Amino acid sequence: MAWLAALAAVLVTGLVPAAATATEGTAPQAVDEHRRGDLAAFERIAKQQEVAWAAEDGGAFAATFTEDADFVTFNGDYFVGRHSIAAGLQHAFDNYIPPSRIVRLDEHIRYVEPDLVVIVRDTCIINAGEDDCRAGSDSRNTNVLRKRHGQWLQTSFQNTRVVPLP
Repeated sequence: MAWLAALAAVLVTGLVPAAATATEGTAPQAVDEHRRGDLAAFERIAKQQEVAWAAEDGGAFAATFTEDADFVTFNGDYFVGRHSIAAGLQHAFDNYIPPSRIVRLDEHIRYVEPDLVVIVRDTCIINAGEDDCRAGSDSRNTNVLRKRHGQWLQTSFQNTRVVPLP
């Protein structure tokens, strides 16, 4: 009966409840600890990206991605692979992006599989020396992370500016 409740939760919310990812014989507490470790890893990745952005360091930002990752910017630039992501972001930092920082406004995490997660984030950019989001910088991005050999890395990123319809 517990599996039926878990299935209903997945169908209704799209979220995989902790009990649904437990293997046979795994205690619920072990699943909760596993999930807490995942959430801490997701937070470390997001923080590393935020620090790298503020430092204008494309290489440090790209280090959070898999070697073969896909990265689509808000304006449609498409970088394939960690090296391309690092070079593309560094070019943008050096030529187009003023000193600034990323701020997370909202976040939704969904497990697709135990080792595959989609995180949809609402973010904005705050220019250096300012406190408020820069006008027109609100974005919604889709982050796909996968776990390999015990480590979570981002494998795909797609960013869209939030522009309300008139």
